[in-house]
Formats: sequence, structure tokens, C-alpha cells
Amino acid sequence: MMLRRGGLTLGAVALAAAFATGSRPLGVVGVGFLIAASVTWLWAWLVDGPVTVTQAIAPTPAVEGDHVRVAVEVSRHSRMPVGSMALRLSAGRLGERSCRLRSHHRVATGALDLGRLPRGVYALADTEVVFGDLLGLVTVTPCAACAPATVVVRPRLTALDGLFSDAGRAVGDGRRVLLRRSAGFDFHSVRQYEQGESLRRVHWPSSARRGELMVKELEDTAYDGVVVLLDCDPRCTTGSPPESSFDTAVRVAGSLLQAHASRGRLVTLVSTGSSCVVVSVRTAAADLDGAIGQLAAAEPDALDGLSRFLGGDHAWLASGELAVVTATTDPAAFARVLALATRRLVSVVWIDAASFVGRPTRTEPGLLRLAAHGIPTAVVRQGDELAAALSARTLEAVARG
Repeated sequence: MMLRRGGLTLGAVALAAAFATGSRPLGVVGVGFLIAASVTWLWAWLVDGPVTVTQAIAPTPAVEGDHVRVAVEVSRHSRMPVGSMALRLSAGRLGERSCRLRSHHRVATGALDLGRLPRGVYALADTEVVFGDLLGLVTVTPCAACAPATVVVRPRLTALDGLFSDAGRAVGDGRRVLLRRSAGFDFHSVRQYEQGESLRRVHWPSSARRGELMVKELEDTAYDGVVVLLDCDPRCTTGSPPESSFDTAVRVAGSLLQAHASRGRLVTLVSTGSSCVVVSVRTAAADLDGAIGQLAAAEPDALDGLSRFLGGDHAWLASGELAVVTATTDPAAFARVLALATRRLVSVVWIDAASFVGRPTRTEPGLLRLAAHGIPTAVVRQGDELAAALSARTLEAVARG
């Protein structure tokens, strides 16, 4: 726009000087400037029509560490040739990205290379298409219609063959008992047999005692469910993404979700972050992707510590097993977990945040206290393989110093 106005101004000045001095060459220059400005104005008017931008993200779904590219296709209505085409957009915290487009008649294509991305959600916004004329004098930014697109980079999960919490729990005298898994129904009461009911439901001890057939009354139980709680306390986060202690906690939570969902258990993801995410996973095939997508967007932005959060009135705390993923060193948080363990099965994965900034690893007293009360615990330090750290093993080896 500025170059076009400058061309008109220079043309007018050159013609005025030519008339004043009688210089023919100066008059030719002035006319040339006016013609060039008029041609570029006409070109810009013909080119400045609406365009449609289509974006395709690959790979989908993306996992942290993947090389992510965005294929771009721009369709325009005008047949006017252009000298250059480029696309600019904002990719969230990645900043502004741009690429050149190759024109094929009224369709132009290009690719944005976002590189290897860490876990996160990157919204593609503020999309602009810029056309340049053949002489390089002017550029046009037409109105671009573009559907919202988001690059979701999910955490890299680990397939777990067995879980440390399956190894059992210690009782007061050091003996170990296996964790009992509910089959989905609990024995509630007995009632009289009704014609047509299966004999497999007959409760024979009660039938013998009463002298008539009695059947077992079953009720649905919620004890087969698991809540995976991700602690998002920023005070416990160390290291730099994508290898921070919080990123490791996210991978642990996602791997636990995947392991329980693959067993057919009802799993609920709960985050202590400011958004207070609660996502239920009923089947691994249908619901797991939504929960992993929430983990991709997780940030260490909790407003309260783990102790205060667990002390709140939450419906998901009513029943079922609880698996806590945390890096806290707050004694009150460990005391709260210990209190919850008196009413339900609880397991804890503790992320050793100090190891992510090169500090010597140490024994966490609160974790030893949990293990001493028979609560299954696991410790994850920087560089540990999650498959080994979360596998079934003796609790004495978990709370190592």
C-alpha cells in the first residue's frame, strides 16, 4: 500500500517537474511511475478476494518427541497471477511461524515445520495469507477463512505388564496379603427363590437353614473403580520440560490410566490443577483418548497443596481405589493419604523432584511411613524406566534411600 501511494506521489512530482523544466525524460519517468502505480492498484483490487485455508496436522495423534508438520492448502477465487505467496500464523507458545506457498492455478500448497514438540496443546490461530505482485512493489493480505485447528501432543505412555499395587500390602506384623479385586457386584442379602431364576444364584447355606430355596441378592459395587490423582502443585515441580519432574508425573498418571483401563476397570482421572479436571474412562477404546488429551494440556498450576485438596468434599473420594501421583514432601499430605487408606485401597507413586535438578536422592520420611502401614508405594527418579519403577515388586525395595 505504501509503495503504491509512493509511486503515485513520485509520478505526480516527476510530471510537475517535467512541465516546469520542459524535460521530456523526466516526463517519461513520471508517466512510468503513474502507470506502475495504476497497474499495481488494479492487480491488488483483483487479487484481494477471500481465500480458504485448510490445515492438516501430521502425525495425528502426535506424541511428545514426534516431528510435527502442518500441511496447508490455500484456495482462492481470483485467477490473477501472483508473484509470491506466504502464510503466517501463531502456534501458541511456539510463537509465529510462516512458510512459502507454491501456487497451482487457484490452489496453493505448503507445509509448516513445527519440529519435535514437547507435550502440550498448541492452538493454531491468527492465520494470514500474503500475496506479492510480480514486480515486488506491493503485498496484499486477503480475508482468510480458516477452521480452528489445535496441535495436541500427548505424553509418551509406557505399557505396564504388572502394577506395584498388585503385589499386595503389608499388615501390622509384616505379613503380606493380596489385594482383593471386586468382580463388579457385592453380596448384599438373600431373598426367597422365584420361579425361573437360575439355580446358580441359590445361597445353599441359607436355604439349608431355612428349609426353602434362598437366592443371593447382588448389588452393583463401585469398588472396582480406580481414581488416578495427578498432583499439579507448582512448588513440587523441578527441571525443564520435556524432562521436568511434572512431565514425568504426567507420563506416570497416563501409564496408570492405560494399565487400569486395559483391564476393563472404570478409571477416573483427577487433576489438582486450576481447571480441576475430572475425566471418567469406562472403556480403553472409547474414552482413553479424551483423558490422555487432558493430560497433554496439564500444567503445574494448582492453587492448593495436596493436603488441602484431599481434605475437600469430592464425590470421587466416596469409594473405589485411589492412586496418587505426587512429588510432595508435605507431612500433612502424607498424613491425609494415610487417613484415606483406612477406608479404601490407596497406592502412591512419588516423584523424586530433587533428582531432576541434580541433587542427591534421599529417603522421604513420609513415604517410609506409608510403606510401614502397608500402603503400596513406588518411587520414580530422573532416568528411571517407568516399566520397571511401576512394576510389581516388594515394598521394601520401593522406599530405598
